[in-house]
Amino acid sequence: MRKDGIFIAVEVDDAAAADAAIAQKLTEACPVDIFAQQGDGSLEIVDSNLDECVLCRLCMDAAPGVVSVVKLYDAGALLA
Repeated sequence: MRKDGIFIAVEVDDAAAADAAIAQKLTEACPVDIFAQQGDGSLEIVDSNLDECVLCRLCMDAAPGVVSVVKLYDAGALLA
């Protein structure tokens, strides 16, 4: 799953997005509420909050290898 904002895009592996435990970790980790859990426990990326991202990497630390943050303003470079 991928959602694009103006400045960044967030990509999450589809299998991981369906995992309620991973969705909960991401929802709890993000200080600007980019992630939410849907009623079935799966992950939702909240479009309206994408460009609030402060590039803190907390989502990437909470679920290593699951989340990619793409810097659209930097020719699509990945946040490392």
